[in-house]
Amino acid sequence: MSNTLFSLAFGVGTQNRQSTWLEVFYAQPLLNPSAELVAKVTEKLGYSGGNQAIAITNQQAGELASALKHVDSVQAALLTRLAESAKPLVATLLAEDAALTSTPEAYLKLHLLSHRLVKPHGLNLTGIFPLLPNVAWTSQGAVDLAELPERQLEARLKGDLLEVFSVDKFPKMTDYVVPTGVRIADSARVRLGAYIGEGTTVMHEGFVNFNAGTAGPGMIEGRVSAGVFVGKGSDLGGGCSTMGTLSGGGNIVISVGEGCLIGANAGIGIPLGDRNIVEAGLYVTAGTKIALLDDQNNLVKVVKGRDLAGQADLLFRRNSQSGAVECKTNKSAIELNEALHAHN
Repeated sequence: MSNTLFSLAFGVGTQNRQSTWLEVFYAQPLLNPSAELVAKVTEKLGYSGGNQAIAITNQQAGELASALKHVDSVQAALLTRLAESAKPLVATLLAEDAALTSTPEAYLKLHLLSHRLVKPHGLNLTGIFPLLPNVAWTSQGAVDLAELPERQLEARLKGDLLEVFSVDKFPKMTDYVVPTGVRIADSARVRLGAYIGEGTTVMHEGFVNFNAGTAGPGMIEGRVSAGVFVGKGSDLGGGCSTMGTLSGGGNIVISVGEGCLIGANAGIGIPLGDRNIVEAGLYVTAGTKIALLDDQNNLVKVVKGRDLAGQADLLFRRNSQSGAVECKTNKSAIELNEALHAHN
């Protein structure tokens, strides 16, 4: 058997009373771990290949820590800590980036994104939703919804309050990882599985979904929907929106290029090229009819939003007198027509 793996991680998590996984925390997930590390783990756990989530005991964690001491000191130190856990432990080994088959696998891939080891659209997330149980995220961690009433009663009888922060499939990213060099004003608005690049600020009204994110630096005061990636130096104004592939974007992958500005309460349903500006309050979708103007404000033609997808140096605005959606560019009419034909 090959000693190569796509990913490997040792985690501690929460199970319900039927021993079903609710969530898993991986402190140090690995992408493409060394062959020596994989060989030691295979030997100790009897790993037989494929994608597996293997439950491990505290004793096994301690034995792995000893075996890895001279192979990977970081993982060995982590396993030493895990060996003292009162919560269930798991070793998740992914031989390949394939469709998901277990909750620990799903959580590992979300961690890989939020640890910035893989960018959005860089992982196979097929089948993720059925594998993420809808749970109550509380002041005592993840709680199975069927067990919540009893847990609430138990807390009250002890004079405590079991506070429920949300009921969702995805937890807050910051409960699992806080990437370096970021500001997040309201941590509840960034889900685990978001990729938040260095230098990114997410303000109170900003939201970043899973398998989405920012290259950084940038300012996010609007919604970065699932599947959307925002390029370096781009800003999303207050209350603006990006259409995700899960909510009407179809097969079009929505993205924002570098150096873009989407104004307050504006939105996009097309991918933006570099240095695009969308005027405040204007929503541009693939089917929006747009009057294309050249650098002399002459009408070149009327096109649909999809015809301008991915093109650089565009300003989208609404004519304040006619209400028509317009797009200005610094290209001449001839250059613009050539670009449109090339795009089609």
